[in-house]
Amino acid sequence: MFKNLTIRQVSIIISSVIWLIHLLLLFIIVFGVQKVKLGFIPLLGYGIISFILSYLVIQIILGKFIFRRIKLVYKFISASKDSLQEISEHDKMNTTLEDVQSQVEKWAVEREQEISSLKSLENYRKKFVGDISHELKTPLFSIQGYLHTLLDGGMYDEEINRKYLEKAANNTERLQLIVEDLEMINKLESESEELLIKKFDLKELVLEVFSDLDILAKERSITMCIKPGADKAFTVIADREKIRQVLINLLSNSIKYNNEGGKTKVSFYDMEEVVLTEVSDNGIGIEEIHLKHVFDRFYRADKSRARNIGGSGLGLSIVKHIVEAHKQKITVRSTPSSGSTFGFTLKKFA
Repeated sequence: MFKNLTIRQVSIIISSVIWLIHLLLLFIIVFGVQKVKLGFIPLLGYGIISFILSYLVIQIILGKFIFRRIKLVYKFISASKDSLQEISEHDKMNTTLEDVQSQVEKWAVEREQEISSLKSLENYRKKFVGDISHELKTPLFSIQGYLHTLLDGGMYDEEINRKYLEKAANNTERLQLIVEDLEMINKLESESEELLIKKFDLKELVLEVFSDLDILAKERSITMCIKPGADKAFTVIADREKIRQVLINLLSNSIKYNNEGGKTKVSFYDMEEVVLTEVSDNGIGIEEIHLKHVFDRFYRADKSRARNIGGSGLGLSIVKHIVEAHKQKITVRSTPSSGSTFGFTLKKFA
C-alpha cells in the first residue's frame, strides 16, 4: 500500500495524519474540555481549511528541504548521463522515491563500471608504453653500439666494418617493421583503414601463402598441408590482401614455433553463414596462463625463443584487429608440448 509513493502522495499522507491529529485534539478540547457546541457546517469548513493549510505547509517544507535536493541529484545525474533527461516540475511531483533510488543506484553502477574501465585502459596504456619502450630500446642500443664501434676505428678494420653495418641495417629494418605494424594497428583501431571487400577462393589464397612461406618451412623441415577431409574450397567475402596477411602471420608463427620436422595444417569448416579456417601445428604449444594474452601487443609467451626468432611482436595483435574489422571472431586453443590451433571465421559467399 505504501510502496512506490509519489512525492505528491507522500505530502497528502503526511498532511492527512497531521490534520486528523489536529481535528482529534480540537474535538477533545471543544467538546470534551470546554464543552462548546459548534454547528456541523462551521466544523466542516474549519476542517477543510485546516487540511488545505496543512497540505500546503507540508508541501512547501518537503519541497524546500527534501525534494529540492532530490531534484539536484537528478540534475547531477542528468548532466552525466545522456539517457536520463531533465525532469519537469510535474514529473518531479509524480516520481516515486523508489524511482529516484533506482535511478541513482543504476547511475552509481554505471559510473563504477566506467571508472573500472578507465582504470583498466590506464593500466593497459602504462603497460603498452613500457612494452614499446622495451621493444624499441633493444634495436636502438644495438645500432648505437655498432655505429660507435665503427666510429672508434672499427670502420678501418675490414673484418668487422661490413659485418657491423649489416647488423645495424638489420636492426633498422626491425625498427621500421615495428613502426609499420603499429601504424597498421592504429588505422584498424580508428577504422581509417578501408577494407577492399570482394569475393575470392579461400583455399586458393592459402595455397599461395604456402608458396610464399615455402623457403621458411624448408629451413625447419616443416610440412605444410591442407587437412584431408577439411579441404573443400570455399568462396568468402573479405579483403583478400588483409586475409593474406592474417594467414602469413598465423602460418609463419606456426612454422617458427613448431618442432623441427613438424607439421602445419590448414582446415576449412562450413558453419552455414561463415567459414571457419583453422591453422594447427604439433609444436611447443602455449600454456593456459598465456592464452588470454596471446593477442596483446608485444606479448610473448616464450620470450627467450621469441627474441631469437625476431619479429615485431605485433603479428597476432594485427591478426586479431583484421579479423575483428571484418566483424568476425578469432580463437585459440593449445596444449603445451602438443601444439596450437588458431581459428578465424569469414563470411561465406552464398
